[in-house]
Amino acid sequence: MIIKSANQLMNLMDQSPYEFVLNAKEKELKRISGCIYRTFNSDDLLFLINGLKRIYSQEDGLEKVARDGFSKEGKVKDTIVSIRSALLETPHLKRSEKHIANPQTGSAAKRINMFLRWMVRQDNAGVDFGIWKNIPQSKLICPLDVHSGRIARKLGLLSRKQNDWKAAEELTANLRLLNPDDPICYDFALFGMGVFEDRSKPE
Repeated sequence: MIIKSANQLMNLMDQSPYEFVLNAKEKELKRISGCIYRTFNSDDLLFLINGLKRIYSQEDGLEKVARDGFSKEGKVKDTIVSIRSALLETPHLKRSEKHIANPQTGSAAKRINMFLRWMVRQDNAGVDFGIWKNIPQSKLICPLDVHSGRIARKLGLLSRKQNDWKAAEELTANLRLLNPDDPICYDFALFGMGVFEDRSKPE
């Protein structure tokens, strides 16, 4: 379903999302309607497009926003807060804020941490792009959800019961003991083990 929705979105953007974000006219934006994916609807998408357009036209791009946040104290938490604050400067419906996680209120910010993994981390598997060069991959926070959290607890890598920001930091700190330079290289394994375990249970 995720891939199907992503393909539909790419088609709406004529397979050129960057150009679409910067140059789409009102007629093109009107093509966006209805539900995009689950609770993410057309109002949320239009807000995100307009937010990114403002960031790329007025703030030299999302990478600079992320870098400026990280440079405060060298923490990914500040990177995420900086991205969120920059996007929310664009007029939006209150409902749209739920789609941009806020670690300041305790969210594990799984999706944004995963996005940062794609943009920052270097790998040889063709998954993580590693095109942002100003945030060390050693500082990334492991994406945490119910699957990876459950496996991490079974392996003794996580003691905190909630899947929140403090838990994501605790898990990453323990993974950093295993691999200081690339702690979130274990993300795939933790998540995959959790999903496989769920699917192997009898219904």
